Amino acid sequence: MKGRPGSPGALFLCSRKVPYLRNAFLLAACAALVTVPTTVNAQVGNKPLTLERVYASPSLTGSTPRSLELSPDGRLVTLLKPRPDDLERLDLWAIDPQTGQSRMLVDSKKFESGAVLSEAERMQRERARIANLKGIVRYSWSSDGKSILVPLDGDIFLADLNGNVRRLTNSKETELDATVSEKGRYVSYVLNNELNVLDLGTGKSAQITKGASDTVSWGLAEFIAQEELGRTKGHWWSPDDSRIAVARVDESGVELATRAAIGAEKTTVVEQRYPRAGTSNAVVDLYLMNPDGSGAVKADLGDDPDYYLARVSWTHDGRSVIVKRLSRDQHRLDYLVVDPRTGKSRILLTDKADNWINLGNDFYALKDGSFLLTSERSGYNHIYRLANGKLSQLTSGPWEVGQVKKEGLSDARGILAVNEELGRLIFSANKGRAIDSHLYALDYARKGAQPIQLTLDGTSNGGKFDRSGRLGLISTNYPGQPTQLWLSNDKGKRLAWIAENKVTGDHPLAPYIGAFVAPQYGQLIAADGKTKLDYRMLSPKLAPGQKAPVYFKVYGGPQSRDVSFGFVSPIDQYLVQQGWIVFQASNRGQEGRGTAFQTPAYHKLGGVEVADQLAALAWLKKQPGVDPARVAVHGHSYGGYMTLKLLEAAPGAFAAGISAAPVTRWELYDTHYTEKYMGDPRKEPAAYAKASALTDSVKIRDPLMVIHGMSDDNVLFQNSTELFAKLQEAKVPFETMVYPGLGHSISGTNISVHQWTTILNFLKRNGVAPGAR
Repeated sequence: MKGRPGSPGALFLCSRKVPYLRNAFLLAACAALVTVPTTVNAQVGNKPLTLERVYASPSLTGSTPRSLELSPDGRLVTLLKPRPDDLERLDLWAIDPQTGQSRMLVDSKKFESGAVLSEAERMQRERARIANLKGIVRYSWSSDGKSILVPLDGDIFLADLNGNVRRLTNSKETELDATVSEKGRYVSYVLNNELNVLDLGTGKSAQITKGASDTVSWGLAEFIAQEELGRTKGHWWSPDDSRIAVARVDESGVELATRAAIGAEKTTVVEQRYPRAGTSNAVVDLYLMNPDGSGAVKADLGDDPDYYLARVSWTHDGRSVIVKRLSRDQHRLDYLVVDPRTGKSRILLTDKADNWINLGNDFYALKDGSFLLTSERSGYNHIYRLANGKLSQLTSGPWEVGQVKKEGLSDARGILAVNEELGRLIFSANKGRAIDSHLYALDYARKGAQPIQLTLDGTSNGGKFDRSGRLGLISTNYPGQPTQLWLSNDKGKRLAWIAENKVTGDHPLAPYIGAFVAPQYGQLIAADGKTKLDYRMLSPKLAPGQKAPVYFKVYGGPQSRDVSFGFVSPIDQYLVQQGWIVFQASNRGQEGRGTAFQTPAYHKLGGVEVADQLAALAWLKKQPGVDPARVAVHGHSYGGYMTLKLLEAAPGAFAAGISAAPVTRWELYDTHYTEKYMGDPRKEPAAYAKASALTDSVKIRDPLMVIHGMSDDNVLFQNSTELFAKLQEAKVPFETMVYPGLGHSISGTNISVHQWTTILNFLKRNGVAPGAR
């Protein structure tokens, strides 16, 4: 295939003119006959990696900014950037796309107080998987583009474009979820569970809600919303700043879980409202009110309070609020139109499913009164337009439009931009193959229009566009090239590099990239004997007849996809350099290939996924260079659960297993996730018993290591302690490594090195490591 005009740096790699064709990535690309933009050149080294270097500063992947945003006028790109000497500390930077010049807007060290994070703030960061970060972890633009709201150490600051910083709050308590109103007149935030509004013109702040307590909050997203629904907000401003929609959350009926947050120096007993499967959720209501709290009305969201407030948004004219209401069993999703003055509502559209509905974030209210949305009603996630009560399908085929699940450029999928003037939208999809991610444009107003691919074959892409849909921030990566960021027009033409991240010269990866190996992508047959599963394998250079052990990585959960085309992480390359073959396969039950591929896992977690991974293992053991007697399996979270289920289902099939932060009994996990796939445990006790990793844990015969953070508030440490007790009572030997003070994400510069050293030493002791035989 030829590179399309306007794509970034298109080059046909199989040309003899390429002087560095020996590079493994390019050879792999030629073998697959794809076109990729290349930045790797002859000025690279083949220095071997060390664990210390993999996790040290500066990052091997180059400057990896977070939270990229376009200013409202499109003149600046802002981002959170780690310091070269401290990967975990973020500062606010701005880049001028016209000149390419960058500058620090807010230095986190200059304004931080060193205050200890409140428990509420810590839990929010854990939900966002940024618990290990310091400095500025979030920010937001004012709509006039003149200032940026910056929360830091529990207080709120406002920075102008010259770097001048104004402190807005100064209290001992933590202000949460600071938000700039749509017109930029107000800043809203939650203090002591009450919503407050600060008038930027007068500098005066007022509490606009009342009745909060330890179990009742205003303006915050509850645990389930943050952890599972992808909703981080609990209040939403109208387009003209005249009204604000506010969630009222009552957790008094949620089960109080007492857990010990075990740290290195002390143990804190934490009482956490944790909604386990089959127990009560928080009651979430929606109120509409004026900026001073007057004129409050309750939105009519139905008679049954046991629902999920999934999404809230305003129409362009501010005359209606659109609410996505998801039923507790997640078989029904209603789109409600709410009058912000009276609270009255009506159903605009309903989606139904016999198993579960995958909740996305795609819903656009157009100025002409029609709506754009995505739905899986055809069996694949596609784009629809709702106009005058009639639903028209705009995309179709055996492929998926991405689903926007949470904020952030790396997760930017689905409908990315809508230009109503041109009748054009931009979206992400895997139209070519399931492991791909490309951007497409569609003239939605033209009947029969087909999607036009904007990004280059052989790359993986995400994006974020301004409100006009004319200017976008695109993230691109591919094997051998960490994420590049560039400014694009609506036709996919690169206007400027934001972060070219070229792997050459003084790039941190340049001394090592020459020793990296190319991934092999392919398909194998699932346990049903017919379905094709995607896999990815990396292999060290082996002499004829030589066999290597396999590091079998697994996640397997239905809300994810184990194999995607893209940059190979340095830790995987490190394992290959140590002599491991690194392997992953995407099992049935995972996303990205339509509902028929996912739903075999319904009410059967730990069933079809395990069968498919064992089928992948059987295929793998027959491949040249694989030592079938030395395959170690490792997974974290759902992958930790899968590791246990695999060892239980097929004793002796693996040489060893590492289970990190595993769910061991689904009754211990939260309502939304668990009931979505397993149903209510009070109604499906047999299914839960079969899915448990505890029931058959006594069958484990292979070397096992269990790893868990001792302050995990997502997969509670109790999951592992129950497993420990079960194995000990049955006299089943195992090893363990626990991390005091750490939550679900066991990470950090030194912690990561320690964890991997522990894992690899465990495998070496058990004769699985390279050179062990």
